[in-house]
Amino acid sequence: MTSPGRTEPEHLVLDGVLTAEQAAETVAGILAAQRADGAIPWFRGHHLDPWDHTEAAMALDAAGEHEAAGRAYDWLARHQNRDGSWYAAYADRADGVDTGEPQDAGRESNFTAYIAVGVWHHYLATGDESFLDRMWPAVYAAVEWVLALQQPGGEIGWKREADGTAVTDALLTGSSSIHQALRCALAVAEHRGEPQPDWELAAGALGHAVRRHPERFLDKGRYSMDWYYPVLGGALTGDAARARLAERWEEFVVPGLGVRCVLPNPWVTGGESCELALALWAVGEAERAREVLRSITHLRADNGMYWTGYVFQDGAVWPEEQTTWTAGSLLLAVAALGGDEATTRVFGGASLPAGLEPDCCG
Repeated sequence: MTSPGRTEPEHLVLDGVLTAEQAAETVAGILAAQRADGAIPWFRGHHLDPWDHTEAAMALDAAGEHEAAGRAYDWLARHQNRDGSWYAAYADRADGVDTGEPQDAGRESNFTAYIAVGVWHHYLATGDESFLDRMWPAVYAAVEWVLALQQPGGEIGWKREADGTAVTDALLTGSSSIHQALRCALAVAEHRGEPQPDWELAAGALGHAVRRHPERFLDKGRYSMDWYYPVLGGALTGDAARARLAERWEEFVVPGLGVRCVLPNPWVTGGESCELALALWAVGEAERAREVLRSITHLRADNGMYWTGYVFQDGAVWPEEQTTWTAGSLLLAVAALGGDEATTRVFGGASLPAGLEPDCCG
């Protein structure tokens, strides 16, 4: 439950989306799912993955629950593999015993990179220099592992198999998320006075690939994430970003219901809707972002958590699960619209290092 005597920050209140009481219920729902060891599974009894675990931790920081968020990052540091990666999924055991054994022993590049976003967000929220010192080795090792999968064209191979075999195919969504993570990692390095010129070059090459070379990525254009993630990850900004979001708006946005996950399925999902709202906010489309968030209030459950999705053709919630990452993405989108400094700096991107774009290619 939320800390005794606390009230939810004003930036988590948004007309037509969240009242202060509703925000407190949602935060309490995430805290109730967090284990004593700091891990945040999708929901109790399910698995956790490093990316969604971090997203939920960032939401806790946006809500002022810094101690709980810190425990989530400590969990990541304890479970980092020696090579700098994390496994793709860890089981949530009913008995609460943390064996550290993976449920999926593959290792995904965007899952591993995302620690940099969370660590920088936590530092911006708390100003805790000792935390940054403690987490720097984990961030450094994670980035180095990820960049070993970068291809000559700048894109990032999306995983290593359980046996260590590199999968060099790149995903636009994953690489866009890594672009944001590299910029946050550079911000951490810059703050510590430890410049990383190789990271700057890598971030520049990756951003260039996302902006200019769609052919370097697997074709996943049916998925809404491939539509908005180049904007959310900060590779596309300004007029180019707004044009991209306008181009496929009618394909993916279902008025009054939210954002489709994948075409042509009649299924809207909360996480994608909240991420689109963040992308809209980042390019100055705040009112549209609010409209998207208001459209998914039907996904809110009685306990303050959010259903993952809704099949509008059947009028049915599906799957029947309330995930911490859906609730977390909602809180982060509201926090950005509400002006929370840490969240706006991480997702707005204006103060993040941009990397060095190559000048040798088209």
